[in-house]
Amino acid sequence: MKLQFFYRKFNVLTCRQASQMVSQSLDRELGPIERWRLYVHLRLCQACRNFGNQMAFLRKAARKHPLFSDHDD
Repeated sequence: MKLQFFYRKFNVLTCRQASQMVSQSLDRELGPIERWRLYVHLRLCQACRNFGNQMAFLRKAARKHPLFSDHDD
């Protein structure tokens, strides 16, 4: 209960919001306030840091896959 109060009082993202924002950050540049809120959440939450690392890994792997790589046919 205390953690929920802290999150609401200081406008910290929930894990659901943070995971959505991590996904969005792969498709568009986040604004300064969004980046700050995500940074604060990720500093507090190991699970969301892991999710962000996994998303970055998957994106990097997909870009290296021949199906998604740029080539001239």
